[in-house]
Amino acid sequence: MQKVSANHEEDLVNPAALRKILGDSAMVRLLDFLTTNRRLDYSKTEIAKYSGIGWKTIFKLWPMLEKYNLVKLTRKVGRAKLYRLNIESPIAKTLDRLALQIADFDNEPLIKKQIMQAASQ
Repeated sequence: MQKVSANHEEDLVNPAALRKILGDSAMVRLLDFLTTNRRLDYSKTEIAKYSGIGWKTIFKLWPMLEKYNLVKLTRKVGRAKLYRLNIESPIAKTLDRLALQIADFDNEPLIKKQIMQAASQ
């Protein structure tokens, strides 16, 4: 199982994008983590650890993620159940697109600056 790292490719593309607009609540941290790491699966314990929220909070919020079909059980490893963002869910797709749009918006000035610098050389 792959772990989240500071150099994770998608962390560079989408650094807590949803929190920038929706605020810093436990649910937004969960959604940010799930959209940022949409290709990987994690246990609830890992999701809590990497998203920076408490174990009890995960269990309080998890039913809402399931109700809206935002998470998908991908496999079981021993007793651990692994989950990831359900990219087939229309709501999850919308959240993922929103996160990418926020990241694109934030990166646009940097890209323009780099283009200007390259053109002046």
